Amino acid sequence: MNRRQLLNSLSAACLLAFAGIGHAQAQTVTIGVSVSSTGPAASLGISQKNTIELLPKTLGGLPVNYVVLDDASDPTQAGKNARRFADADKVDAIIASTTVPTSLAVAEVASEAKIPQIALAPFAPKAIQWVFPLPHSISVMSSVLFDEMKKRDTKTIAFIGFSDAYGEAWLKDVEKRAEQNGIKLVAVERYARTDQSVTAQALKLTAQKPDAVFIAASGTPAALPMRALRERGFKGQFYQTHGAANNDFLRVAGNTDEGLVLPTGLVLVAEQLPDSNPSKKVALNYLKAYEGKHGAASRNPFGAYAQDAYLLLDKAVATVGKKAAPGTPEFRAALRDALEKTKDLPLTHGINTMSATDHSGLGDGARVLITIEKDSWKLLK
Repeated sequence: MNRRQLLNSLSAACLLAFAGIGHAQAQTVTIGVSVSSTGPAASLGISQKNTIELLPKTLGGLPVNYVVLDDASDPTQAGKNARRFADADKVDAIIASTTVPTSLAVAEVASEAKIPQIALAPFAPKAIQWVFPLPHSISVMSSVLFDEMKKRDTKTIAFIGFSDAYGEAWLKDVEKRAEQNGIKLVAVERYARTDQSVTAQALKLTAQKPDAVFIAASGTPAALPMRALRERGFKGQFYQTHGAANNDFLRVAGNTDEGLVLPTGLVLVAEQLPDSNPSKKVALNYLKAYEGKHGAASRNPFGAYAQDAYLLLDKAVATVGKKAAPGTPEFRAALRDALEKTKDLPLTHGINTMSATDHSGLGDGARVLITIEKDSWKLLK
């Protein structure tokens, strides 16, 4: 082989090599992740960030790149993160965000840019097509709480919740279900996620002498009303939403949480589930990985929602990866369609089945009622 032939052969080899690199890059799936790892929702968002770090390096058999940002529990920043995902990072899907307000901000961008969004907070988006609010819906969780109230012959309740979209959504549901169940709602109070005191609200609630107090909050701020009410002599029953189901809440609530009743997905009490439950193995595998790195009792169901987002995307990408190339509108549209067709998929929180009208997919079988005994979560028998 002469010198010219050698150079030609080397050039051809280089072109093939670069073409292969380009092809590999083109086949990489990019996922934007925005979580609240700082700010008032940090006790939830940190576990989600930690979970993303544990995920496999492939998604549906393709290489995956996660672009992880902190939105600081701020809806404005969450919206900016989503805009970056859409315009600069050209992501194929978005996992975001930790709270209802931040998730709503991301949803506006996701719907406009036609990018599938798996939200890690429960809410009803203005437009459902591109948005999948993964956590259990308020309706699913509220119904089982009011069933328990009826069993306990509850006659009156008072309500205190966040003064934002999460609290308002729960208040609307509580007002409706209280009326349906013949339970009188005697007082309604609100507080901000960043408030350090709810003394005034607690005084107003205790003055009404309700049988129970319903708290619609999330993360460690959900403990604030309980402490204030107990300090002012309230001895009735507390009910919380699944937003309080994490171990940091136990730490902050102290001895005020004994006997609290709330609904949650399956992962928080995975060991207590029957072996026949299809989600038990999935949940235990996740907990083994998470607690293996972050320590015993570090589990957080909000981190598990991030794991479940991966499981949903993993299955969806596997079905569309050969039909369209990542980074294209066709891929994003096919991914959205595949997510919507999810059926009987075991997640850490329960079996997931989506539909055109249900983009959460976690129904009655994916929830349990739990209580607190001696600072531990227990299935309510």
